[in-house]
Amino acid sequence: MPELIWRDKQLEIPAPAALATKAIIYPGGKGYPTARPANRLIVGDNLAVMASLLPEYEGRIHLIYADPPFFTNKKFKARIGRGEDSRKPNQWKLAEGYHDDWDSLDAYLDFLYQRLSLTFRLLAPNGTLYLHLDWHADAYARLLLDEIFGGDRLLNEIVWAYHGPSPIRTAFNRKHDTILAYVKGENYTFNADAVREPYHQNTVNTFKSSRKAGFGKIPDLARGKVPEDWWYFPVVARLHNERTGYPTQKPVALLERIVLASSNPGDLVADFFCGSGTTPYVAAKHGRKFIACDESFRAVHTARKRLVSLAQPFTLERDLDLDLPFSRTSAVKVKTTNDSVALATKLDLDYWEVDPEWDGKIFRSAAQASRPMRSGEIARQLKLKIGRKVCIRLVTATGKRYQLHV
Repeated sequence: MPELIWRDKQLEIPAPAALATKAIIYPGGKGYPTARPANRLIVGDNLAVMASLLPEYEGRIHLIYADPPFFTNKKFKARIGRGEDSRKPNQWKLAEGYHDDWDSLDAYLDFLYQRLSLTFRLLAPNGTLYLHLDWHADAYARLLLDEIFGGDRLLNEIVWAYHGPSPIRTAFNRKHDTILAYVKGENYTFNADAVREPYHQNTVNTFKSSRKAGFGKIPDLARGKVPEDWWYFPVVARLHNERTGYPTQKPVALLERIVLASSNPGDLVADFFCGSGTTPYVAAKHGRKFIACDESFRAVHTARKRLVSLAQPFTLERDLDLDLPFSRTSAVKVKTTNDSVALATKLDLDYWEVDPEWDGKIFRSAAQASRPMRSGEIARQLKLKIGRKVCIRLVTATGKRYQLHV
């Protein structure tokens, strides 16, 4: 097989992250306080995080979706305002998103190579990797995956097509991404019936009108067809009900097709570039377990907000080398009763949660409130049974974190 070579190419043995559980989130209080979740949301560099997971998870993850930086050499911002005119980006309220800028192509390739190699080790024998890139680096990535998985393990080269404005006037508009699906072994999971879609009405009409259509082969029109390897889904910018404001967010429908096709209920699904959290959200929604990781607190916070809308508890962990301190504030007044906590503040709150029996070690979130994405105010009162020592954690729209004790 051809091999892609760059300066100083060599697989490294990364130092594992020192992961610690900092919180357990019980959406709506379900499972509080004793349930130990199988689902994990982690803040930390994914190379070190994956290395730390190897002793427990090597060869055990059924599906990994990877949506790494694309080698665009851009810095992406997150939108944190509401009710803004999408046609006037100069008026948007923005915060730090993530960086996709590199010193060289060599640096980017080495970044991918180290992580894809650990991904291969974590995959179960019947597991599948979906690597999502675009024209900037997909050709390089295919050579890397051929080296790591073997060229005969390419399941599909999927084209995700979409619409949207483009400033390009000297070439065809670039309106597709490439998703490379590689399997680890021959007995991989693929649930064709879970992703069937209706035949186009023209096809249905053709078979109704002529016995000779399809060269005499009549498909089961009622059952539908397995999708081709080109997919059309609108980008999230056009899906107002899904928008989180996090840059390059992927649509739920895209991940649903991947999760339903290549995993089964109860399987473990992972995303180590989880961004806005679409993968763990879809996995939990469809009865899968998840591990999700990102080095950006804003990404993990965005994922947490989405996950608390579901009924599955999860841990919130971080690499202890990553400093994420809480600030103190006198700008919040707290009122408690036996069965509620209420806040009075002028802070622009994005999220807050309550541990009604704080033990000083692991925060057990028994109630949560999130700012609605489109309109409306965040709830300032949460109903729950209050214990002797209450701890409240808050995150503002700009990402500032506060912790209060009552």
